[in-house]
Amino acid sequence: MPTADAPDAVWQHTLRRPISSIGTGLHTGRRISLSLSPAPANTGIVFRRTDLDNRIIPATYDHVVDTRLSTVIGDPSPASPLRVATIEHLMSALCGCGIDNAYIDLDGPEVPVFDGSASEFMFLLDCAGRERQPAGRPTLEILRTVRVEDADAFAELSPPSTDGLNISMSIDFAAQAIGRQIFSARICATSFRRDLENCRTFTLRQEIDALHAAGLARGGSLENAIVVDDDRILNPTGLRRPDEFVRHKVVDVIGDLYLSGAVIHGDFHGHKSGHTLNNRLLRTLMADTTAWRLHGVPMHKGQIGRAAA
Repeated sequence: MPTADAPDAVWQHTLRRPISSIGTGLHTGRRISLSLSPAPANTGIVFRRTDLDNRIIPATYDHVVDTRLSTVIGDPSPASPLRVATIEHLMSALCGCGIDNAYIDLDGPEVPVFDGSASEFMFLLDCAGRERQPAGRPTLEILRTVRVEDADAFAELSPPSTDGLNISMSIDFAAQAIGRQIFSARICATSFRRDLENCRTFTLRQEIDALHAAGLARGGSLENAIVVDDDRILNPTGLRRPDEFVRHKVVDVIGDLYLSGAVIHGDFHGHKSGHTLNNRLLRTLMADTTAWRLHGVPMHKGQIGRAAA
């Protein structure tokens, strides 16, 4: 247990007050109500489907059931409706704001996409406020390098070069408007707000028809995603940053890694990594107990499907 005068970052935090909003699901196209509420210390982030009798899904890597184009948590049974998709931008914002414990209530199967970045979630969290709790934050220290690969794409975690989480990410697209981009940063509240929070998700123009045929991206528009057509950006307002694409990939990494249930102290290196490799990396890491050391108690004691208070 930290002492009363310990730095703020070593304590767990929750929201000061509840807050709600309404938005559209990127893939379902449904109008969805979202509510964020305080939760007790050591709860972690817990999603509740209010349209399914408040059944819960703890936001942890081992509850990820799909990683096509978004991170989806839920009951792995194919017949079960208990799922929540597109959680990565909200999880990234919770990490960026230092929120350890919260209940996330939804009346549908997907988190609203808002503008396709983490910025509107950050706005909601700032409006709700942040409250310190009398429990220390669990941290996951990386002791040796763990790596997963898929062709020329890879993701790895290695012992920290400096304190906290350091991320280095590169992408390489044939589309001329994207090309090869690299971004590296030590992730903290300041760098998240300054460098990452407003960077939007993106897609290629030629992939949209295939996404629609697969029942995905039904709520996508130029208001919530960057659309690239080779050397052109189709959004009338253009890009928010020249390298917005790779920065958004880092936003995704932060959200996916926050499903570890602890604050990671280590270096992440990735090339063309997406939700699938990010989740594979966490599963591979946690399966090797010699590769990490946990300080404190992980915040994911709830079981999937059980009612939460």
